[in-house]
Amino acid sequence: MPTVTTLLTGLVFGESPRWHEDRLWLSDMGDGRVVAVDLDGKSEIVAEIPAMPMGLGRLPDGRMLIVSSRDGRLLRREPDGALTAYADLTALSAHPWSDMVVDGRGNAYIGNIGFDFPYGEPTTGIIALVTPDGRVRQVADGISFANGVAVTPGNETLIIAESYGNRLTAFDIGPDGNLTNRRVWAHLDGAFPDGICLDADGAVWYADVPNRRCVRVREGGEVLQTVEVDRGCFACVLGGPDGRTLFITAAEFGGGESMATAGRTGQVLTVEAPAPAVGWP
Repeated sequence: MPTVTTLLTGLVFGESPRWHEDRLWLSDMGDGRVVAVDLDGKSEIVAEIPAMPMGLGRLPDGRMLIVSSRDGRLLRREPDGALTAYADLTALSAHPWSDMVVDGRGNAYIGNIGFDFPYGEPTTGIIALVTPDGRVRQVADGISFANGVAVTPGNETLIIAESYGNRLTAFDIGPDGNLTNRRVWAHLDGAFPDGICLDADGAVWYADVPNRRCVRVREGGEVLQTVEVDRGCFACVLGGPDGRTLFITAAEFGGGESMATAGRTGQVLTVEAPAPAVGWP
């Protein structure tokens, strides 16, 4: 079993980790900040997002997009660190927005959970598409707690974690960015997939909060590897110099109602992975 090491502590709830230019970038959704950390554990606050930062992504020119979850804004971070409005998502939903992936063409796919977690009555949510010209439209619905999202190399397939559906779901991506041919990529009995990423062997890693683990699966659901830790795993991404380091954001979690009073138990953990990153994120 590969050794799990701790890279960073002192977070509240880390989400949406992304590897870029020799650092891991992530949203601390419990602290309203976007943080970058290098492999020596030196961290920097790179953005303040009071309405809860969630999904992160990069446009083809390298500028970062940030989902401001509670107010339905998609922000762009300029090279000098300034934040500008990129798209308004509120016409599609007034409920919180979750994870995002930006594919190689600059299309941003963002999940909306469809209710006011943790207090609202659970229902299904949607996937929104924001095209490079800033236009917004809905491209999928009926998603059971939209969470982690990834796009395969070549921009041909989108995979999304349905946390309340206990599954990974795939769509074909059309030339216009629309999603078709919805299908179950993997049934995950007893699992609650959160953040996800892809590797070069065609497998998906998914984080699982209540089961305190990250799991690597093939299409169809065969389990290839499990990394167990002592707290809930919110998200994971492959990165590092060779793309073979699995970065895990984890924190103690006592249920949705406890999020407002959570302490700083959030960590970034690392473990060696058997195959490197591909696709997006």
